[in-house]
Amino acid sequence: MPAPPPGPGTLRLRYFAWLRERLGTAAEDVALPDGVATVGDLLAWLRGRSEPHAAAFSAAARVRCAVNQDFAAPDTPVAAGDEVAFFPPVTGG
Repeated sequence: MPAPPPGPGTLRLRYFAWLRERLGTAAEDVALPDGVATVGDLLAWLRGRSEPHAAAFSAAARVRCAVNQDFAAPDTPVAAGDEVAFFPPVTGG
């Protein structure tokens, strides 16, 4: 059963693989922070949120992001009601 959409004024943040392990959660809903308009802004806000967040997002180049299940760049806009997923790069061979 899929999770209900985030509430008004909130973002649903989802964490995968080692990000989930470092943060101790797979998902959370947060109020859209003031001044956060892009993925890059959100990453900067997350790094300042707590020590585990700072460690998990210290090397932003090692983290990939999707907004509403579409791959996203640092300049991709985020808005209330969005689902933003963070995950390490996927490799295969």
